[in-house]
Order: sequence, then structure tokens, then C-alpha cells
Amino acid sequence: MEQHALEQLKTIAKVSPTYAHLETTRRERLERWAEILERSPRQFLRTLHETEYQPLTERMAMRGDDSPISVAFADPVLRAAGMENDSYGEAKRFFELSDHQLHDVVCFCRFGEHVSAALVARRLRALADHKPGGFFSRLRAFFG
Repeated sequence: MEQHALEQLKTIAKVSPTYAHLETTRRERLERWAEILERSPRQFLRTLHETEYQPLTERMAMRGDDSPISVAFADPVLRAAGMENDSYGEAKRFFELSDHQLHDVVCFCRFGEHVSAALVARRLRALADHKPGGFFSRLRAFFG
């Protein structure tokens, strides 16, 4: 996916900096991401390399062309809902995911260099269906 500065875009398209912000729930955002990936289930996407070993500032800035996150950012509905870029940190914020959850969706160590869109979609749907709470989730929050 190509990225352009706003000024460059204005030369080839009508750009309006004001738009209605689309209010969505966490579940709706995760399901939308899964739906987008399911449109091309055989597509293989690039993973991000060793997210868990990167210093925080570098991890938050990580991105990759043709990654599951870049596919989400290419969607105008998710952008209208407030997704600002295709970085790891933005995906974590926008989809309200923990590092552990996002790691399980986009990291190299889980899948190798590439992961099928269908597999990522299944993992996202599982996250959307997950209901936090209960004894073990409190223990995880306490002990990290």
C-alpha cells in the first residue's frame, strides 16, 4: 500500500479533512477486520518480526506493507471509525488489544514470514467473541 502526504493527495483527489466519525464497538471493529480478511481467505500476508522482543517505542512504530494491519487500514470504514495508520501501536489502540493478543495475530514467531488471511480472520473472531472477566483473567492482569 502506498502512503502519500496530504498535500500530494490533494493534487489527485478531493480531500476533505472533515468527516463524520463512525462510532463502533471493539467487537464491531474486530469483526469488520475479520470480514475484510475473509474476502480473500487464500491471500498470504506478511507478519511483523519478533514483536515481543522490540523496545516499546520501536514495537509501537512497527508496520509492514501487506500485513494484516495494513489490510485493516486500507478499509475506509475502519478509517472512518478512527484508525489513524497501519502501525502495531495503532492497531493495539484502535482494536483495544493487549500486546499478547496482537502478537498472536501478527507476529512472525507464530506463523513464519507469511500468514493466511483466513487464519488471521479466525483469530480475530475468537478475540471478538472473548469475554474478559473471571478469576483467571484477574490473575493474568495481576501477574502480567
